[in-house]
Formats: sequence, structure tokens, C-alpha cells
Amino acid sequence: MNKAELITSISEKSKLTKKDAEVALKAFIESVEETLEKHEKVQLVGFGTFETRERAERKGRNPRSKEEIVIPASTVPVFKAGKEFKERVNK
Repeated sequence: MNKAELITSISEKSKLTKKDAEVALKAFIESVEETLEKHEKVQLVGFGTFETRERAERKGRNPRSKEEIVIPASTVPVFKAGKEFKERVNK
């Protein structure tokens, strides 16, 4: 499912216009992004949790030259599915 298909699905399920569904989806995404930028988490009970994790600096290898490189430390966004979401997917 791509973004346009998701907007259509939200529109059909919520009885919103496609334009309103798109505005709602964009607002949700922006809210999650802003919260993660502050290194806080978004917890949606039953669905899952969006949070950030710190990755330490590590060594890697350039696949072309086989040269060893240093991959710098970074902060990455993570989604952890909730119990009810996992159960629904595994039906």
C-alpha cells in the first residue's frame, strides 16, 4: 500500500473527504516526527510505539573495495508493534 492508497482507505473508513484524510495523515506523520526529534516516544496502546535508539560508532566494510570504514554513531527511529497488532497480523 502506498501513500495514496492509504489516504483512500482512511477516507473510506472515516467518511472523510480524501483531502481531509490527507491532511489528517500528514498531521499524524509530522507529529510523530516532531516528537522523535525531541527524543521522546509516541505510544499508541494496542498498535505500537515509535521511539528513537542510539547506534554506537562501528566498523564496516566497503563492499566494492573491501576497505574497512568507520560508520559514525547515529540516532535511528524505531517502531515496536504492540501486542494486539502482532496478534492481528499473526491470525
